[in-house]
Amino acid sequence: MKTPPRTCEHCAAPLPMMARQHARFCDTRCRSKAHRAAKADATPRELTTRDRWVRRSATKVPLTTAGTAASSTDKRTWGTHKDAAASTVGVGLGFVLSDEDDIVCIDLDHCLNALTGRLAPWAAAVVRDAGTTYVEVSPSGDGLHIWGRADVRQGRRIRRPDGTAVEIYGTGRYIAMTGRRHGNAPSFLADVSSLTRRLTARG
Repeated sequence: MKTPPRTCEHCAAPLPMMARQHARFCDTRCRSKAHRAAKADATPRELTTRDRWVRRSATKVPLTTAGTAASSTDKRTWGTHKDAAASTVGVGLGFVLSDEDDIVCIDLDHCLNALTGRLAPWAAAVVRDAGTTYVEVSPSGDGLHIWGRADVRQGRRIRRPDGTAVEIYGTGRYIAMTGRRHGNAPSFLADVSSLTRRLTARG
């Protein structure tokens, strides 16, 4: 079986052929950017204190810190935030949503201009309605993850007329994490129950 190429933890580009065995970044620029991003990680303690963390591949496959396949329904494959953040497996982190609590994620698809930072009007309205809660930029750079608390047991994908989508998940799913705070979002989770009800009613 052919071994897949190792990739940069910051930009996901293949590492140079001559890179050292334990190299994590493709060049010093990516290393510096990754270190700055790590220092600026805004992920709420409500997430980092739960042992529901995994690594993820460049194609968003969940992985254990040992590099084997992880599962959003098998807690034996999850770990602490500290261990996941220290691991060099894959290209980033992921958090598993579970029925152990009411933590939910609302995923806004292709709504953010990565160059200007400007939100599509429909997405700006959703963020506004979410209130004061943690919102981060997705790994793609053009989407948002709104984190909060609500009773969501059945995931929903709501297709919009323009081809974008809003996804709502509360259990049995893992979400790729970046720690990149959107705007002035706080590092805590608020009640987003009214928002999830409105979104699912429209869908």
